[in-house]
Amino acid sequence: MKLYSIETGFFKLDGGAMFGVVPKSIWNKINPADENNMCTWAMRCLLIEDGNRLILVDNGIGNKQDDKFFGHYYLHGDDSLEKSLARNGFHKNDITDVFLTHLHFDHCGGSIERSGDKLIPAFKNANYWSNQKHWKWATEPNPREKASFLKENILPIQESGQLKFTDAQPEDFPSCIRVVEVNGHTEAMMLPQIIYKEKTITFMADLLPSVGHIPVPYVMAYDVFPLTSIKEKTRVLEEAAAMEHILFFEHDAKIECCTVQLTEKGVRSKETFRLEEL
Repeated sequence: MKLYSIETGFFKLDGGAMFGVVPKSIWNKINPADENNMCTWAMRCLLIEDGNRLILVDNGIGNKQDDKFFGHYYLHGDDSLEKSLARNGFHKNDITDVFLTHLHFDHCGGSIERSGDKLIPAFKNANYWSNQKHWKWATEPNPREKASFLKENILPIQESGQLKFTDAQPEDFPSCIRVVEVNGHTEAMMLPQIIYKEKTITFMADLLPSVGHIPVPYVMAYDVFPLTSIKEKTRVLEEAAAMEHILFFEHDAKIECCTVQLTEKGVRSKETFRLEEL
C-alpha cells in the first residue's frame, strides 16, 4: 500500500463560522483572518494505492460552478486535483473508487464535471461510495445545509449507475478501509481509517478540520449537532492519544498530519508532519 496527499487548492471561509463560539482573539492567532474575517483553508484529499485499487478520498470543490459561486469562496493557489494526481503519476481515469466522506460541495464538487450541456462523472472508471443514511440526508436537505448540498454535485452520481453504498454493498467495498461514522457535523459522515506502515491513519474530514480545532470545545458553527460533535471529537481524540493514531487533516492550510497526546488541558497536538515523511 502507498498513500499520497492530494492538494486541490485553497479557499476561504469565515473564521467565526469555522470556530463557532470560540472568540476571535483566540483563533485568530493560529488562523489569521483577512480584512473580511475570512481564513484560508485547504481542500486536501487522500489517495490510497492498494493492489489494483486506487481509492480517492474526497475530491475538492471542482470547477463546474459559475464565477458568482466561486466568488464567495476566494479560490486561490496553483494546485488542482488534476495537477496533484499527475504529480504522483496518475490520471482521473485511473481511479477505481471515490470515497465521499460526505456530500458538502467542498468535499464532493470534483465528482461531477461538465461535458457540453451534460453533467458526467469525472472519474469514469470508479465506483462512488456513500451510505444510505447520508445520501437521503443530502438529497432531502434541511434548510440549514441546503446551500451545501448541491444537486449538480450529487444526483448525476446516482444517474450514472456508479453509486454504491458502504452499508448495502460491503462485499465490494475496499477492505483496506475501516469506516468510522460520526453524526455531529452532518448525518452519517464517514471517516476512513487505514493501517499504513503499522500506524492507524484517520482522515478527519470535518470532524476536525485543522490542528487548531483539536481542543474539544472548538466546534464549527456549520455543525448541525454541535454537542454530538463534542462527544465524537472526545472519543476519537482520546483513542488517537491512547493508540498513537495519526490524524490527517483535510482543511488545515499548512499541516497535513499530526499525532496527539493527553495533557492537563486535555488532548493536544504532539508532533506535526507531512504524510510523505512517514
